[in-house]
Order: sequence, then C-alpha cells, then structure tokens
Amino acid sequence: MPRPEVLERIKTAESDADDIVAEAEADREERIAEARREAEEIRQEAEEEASEYESERLAEAREEIEEEREAILEDGEQARNRLVSDAEANTEEAVEYAIDQFEEAVHAQT
Repeated sequence: MPRPEVLERIKTAESDADDIVAEAEADREERIAEARREAEEIRQEAEEEASEYESERLAEAREEIEEEREAILEDGEQARNRLVSDAEANTEEAVEYAIDQFEEAVHAQT
C-alpha cells in the first residue's frame, strides 16, 4: 500500500475516532441531562407526596382534636347536669336547715 493511501486511511480513522468520541460525549451529555430531569421529577413527586401526607395528617389530627373536644364537652355537660341535679335535690334540705337555724336563733334571743 502506498504511503499516501496509508496516511489517508490514518486520517480517516482519526476522523472517524473523533466523530465517535464527539458522539459519545454528546450522548453522555444527553444522558446526564435526562438523569437530571428524572431526578427533578422524582424530587417534585416526593415533595408533592410529602405535602399530601402532611395535609392528610393535619386533617386527621384536627379530626382527632375535634373528637376529643366533643368528648370533653360531653363530660363537662354531664358533670354540670349532675351538679344541678344534686343542688336541686339539696335545695329543700338546705331551706329547712336555714329555717331551723333561724328559728333556733330567734328562740335563743327570746
């Protein structure tokens, strides 16, 4: 093979190699960009899921608090009703006691 042909083949091979390297670098850059896009999508999905979980948990906590509040109010209402009932039951006895004390005081003065 004559020398000029060999040199031409070497230049062609080098050019082909440069093309392959450039193509590989472009492919690498494209893959990196795609990986970054996927990572951003994953991050956004994770943020959305976290936000949704936070909202759900907050709603659950509010519901639990409301149930607890209702139970406390109901207990308080029952306690109040018992106190009123006890007070009403003792009213007559208290009035009789007060009258007896008053009568004793009046008789003690006379």
